[in-house]
Parts: sequence; structure tokens; C-alpha cells
Amino acid sequence: MEAYLDNSATTRAFDEVAQLVAKIMTTEYGNASSVHHMGVLSANRLAEARDIISTTLKVDPQEIIFTSGGTESDNMAILGAAKANAWRGKHIITTAIEHPAILETTIHLEDEGFEVTYLPVGSDGVVDIETLRGAIRPDTILVSMMFINNEIGAIEPIEEAGNIIKSINKDIVFHVDAVQAYGKVLIRPRTMNIDLLSVSSHKIHGPKGVGFLYIKKGTKITPICYGGGQQKGMRSGTENVPGIAGMALAAKKCYENFDAHIKNMYELKKYLILSLEDRLSDIKINGPECEKGAPHIVSLSIKGLAAETVLNMLSSKGIYVSAGSACTSNNPHISDTLQAIGLDKSLLESTIRISLSMMTTKEEIDYFLDTLCSQVETMRKFYRH
Repeated sequence: MEAYLDNSATTRAFDEVAQLVAKIMTTEYGNASSVHHMGVLSANRLAEARDIISTTLKVDPQEIIFTSGGTESDNMAILGAAKANAWRGKHIITTAIEHPAILETTIHLEDEGFEVTYLPVGSDGVVDIETLRGAIRPDTILVSMMFINNEIGAIEPIEEAGNIIKSINKDIVFHVDAVQAYGKVLIRPRTMNIDLLSVSSHKIHGPKGVGFLYIKKGTKITPICYGGGQQKGMRSGTENVPGIAGMALAAKKCYENFDAHIKNMYELKKYLILSLEDRLSDIKINGPECEKGAPHIVSLSIKGLAAETVLNMLSSKGIYVSAGSACTSNNPHISDTLQAIGLDKSLLESTIRISLSMMTTKEEIDYFLDTLCSQVETMRKFYRH
């Protein structure tokens, strides 16, 4: 059998999503900017998608801008907010465990003359809210914080952060990278004081290459893509109607019977962690306690074995996990997140990520456990890192 346990990298699309995408690509393929019937069909698909997605967040449909995915949404948020608000100051706050789509963008802004504060995290990967309070300055214009860390599943105190930011200065733009959170937790941008929110479709059983950015009405943000003026000029370019419609359907399915889906994932996660701790020696589960973290991410360090060795063994058995963020796997380096939580140096290159989804089964978990546990001690003798 196979066990796909790399859902934080990408998910399998729902069958209904794939069917809808194919239908639109072959029978409703008009340009949404065209005024004829086929164009109107596409424009209606976009309007319907905005309605569906905005309902999951309890926001206005006009506050949703469609993008090519999480990276573009993050870049649009950070660069757009920084440029639009630079006249007020050039100080930005983010955390030490952000996704490269944020960290690489802030590094670029530092080269442009902005000053960036990178907040530390505790051993559980969570930012101390008072540290955030102390970092805010009169010239702070933007705070960016991920909702759920993609490597260890830490859930950041987003609502408390939003309250503190706005109590100090309501004009500071608060951006949240919700790529790993959307579809896994309930998100309410208005009550959480979130101005900008990034989401990617392929993390929620939707198509790859599509996502969205929530932009709260009145938020000062400059476009980073110019052209035909689509989406009120905020993101020019012909809209990916099949992908957008597929993403909206995936979002709808993720938030239907939401509590039951999340409960099942937490139960599988708990079973996985307890089984690992019972059956394997010299391991460490990283990040927050099971139910204090995300429902779908488990970070596992296996003492004495390089992550690459473990991944290759598992892959040969049809089991697919990750050594960390898929977005950095082609450029291997020691994880910023694992270093930030103070993980022992001997474990930094011995850590794998197991990530679940709504489609994950107990049979897949058992196959992973049986395979890993039967191989680890032998591998430690021959491949000790």
C-alpha cells in the first residue's frame, strides 16, 4: 500500500474539485473580462467563488483578491503594505519562524532601507505576546505573523496579537500568513483585527497555482502587479477561473462538517504521537503539545539518523513524508524554525515532518508506524548519522 503523509506540502484534490476544474476548462473557457455570454459565465464563477470564500471568513466578498498562491499573496501583502505606508515609517515586525515567502521578502525590504525586527519564539514555537508589545515602535507600519507554523504546527496567538497591535496604533497593518491554518482552524479576520490574510488552494484539496489575499476594506496597500486592471487594479492579469472555482469548492467542502473533520485529525495525530513514543527510543516530538498545536502536523526527530536516510527508506516503501518545508527542499539548509526553538544540534538534521489531511486514514498511519519502527534500529546500526 501507499501512505501519503506530506499534506503540508500539498494535498490531493477532491474528486469533485478536479471534475469542476476540467468542466470549466473545456465548456466555460471564456475570459472573465469579455462581455459576451462565455465571458459572463466566467465572471459569474468568480463572483460565486468570492461569495463562498468570504462566507468561510465572515468578510465582504469584495475583500477577496485572487492570486497564484501563498507566495504571491505573501509578497503582495508585505511589499504592497510596506510601499503604501513607507511615508509613516520603515519599521516592520515579523517572527523568526516565518515561511521563506515572508522572510525572503523582508530581507529584500531591508536592502531597500526598511528595518525589520524578527521576534524569537519559545521551545514550543510560540511568540510571547509581551515581546511583540515591546517591539512595536512609533515608526512600525507592518506586523506579519503566520497563524500555524508549517514545520512544527505551532499555533500563534493571532487574536491577542491583533488586539495589542491595534490598541497601540490602529494604523499598523497586521498581516497573517494562513496558508497552513485555513481549513484547519476557524479564522475571523474582523474580530482578530487582521488586515491582510494569505491563503493557498493546494493545501486544502484544491488546485495548485491559485490562492487568495484577504484585504480589509480601507487597508493601505499598493499593487505589485500592473496591467489590464483586473480585480479593481489590485492584481492585474487574466483570472485563473477554473482554479479559482476549484479552490472555492475545496474551501466549501473543508468547512462543511468542520468540527468533525478537525476532531478526526486530532485523534489520528494523538494516536500517531503516542504510538511513536511507545514504540521508538531516542526520539523527540517537536513543538507544542498535541492539542495545543495544529491538528495536522507532527515534527519528529530520530536520534542517530539523517532525515534524508529516513525519507529514502520510507519512500521506497511507498510512504511519503518531508524533511520540512517543501518550498525549501530544493535548497537544503538547517531549518530556521528548528534552530529558533532551540532544538539540540544533534537533531537538526534528523527531523522529519508527518502531515495529515481530511483524507488521511488510520491504515496509512499504521503502515507508516509499522514500517518506521521495524527499520529504525537496523538503520541506526548501518547508517548512524
